[in-house]
Amino acid sequence: MNIIQCSLCKKPFQSIGGKVCVECLTKLDEDFVVVRDYIYENKKADVDKVAEDTGVSKQHILYLLKQGRLIIDDPSGGSLLSCEICKKPISTGKMCADCKAHLAMTMDRSISTSASKAPVQQKKEPPFRGSAKIGNR
Repeated sequence: MNIIQCSLCKKPFQSIGGKVCVECLTKLDEDFVVVRDYIYENKKADVDKVAEDTGVSKQHILYLLKQGRLIIDDPSGGSLLSCEICKKPISTGKMCADCKAHLAMTMDRSISTSASKAPVQQKKEPPFRGSAKIGNR
């Protein structure tokens, strides 16, 4: 286990792989339910309005958007997030659909290339066991 700094509250915590402490993770789960329900009822609300009406911090809302747990479209036609690869505007996650598809295709090619370079194992015949009958008896 490593001691790292929580990406949200900046407090140190023991991590087994996550970047968010248990307290922030619990709060995020609670905030997710509140924001999800609000967005369901107010589909045209922007992040500032959602934060104001729900009391959930804009930081938590943006974190949930980047994790792909929420989708909020900016009514002004812009976007709150941009693809980390090509910088195209996106409404959720970290990559646009085109970059995700390209990454998947690259990974598939890489896996198939490495699989074709792997040595082929010869199937060994099992050792002969038992008695053999030859001819009629």
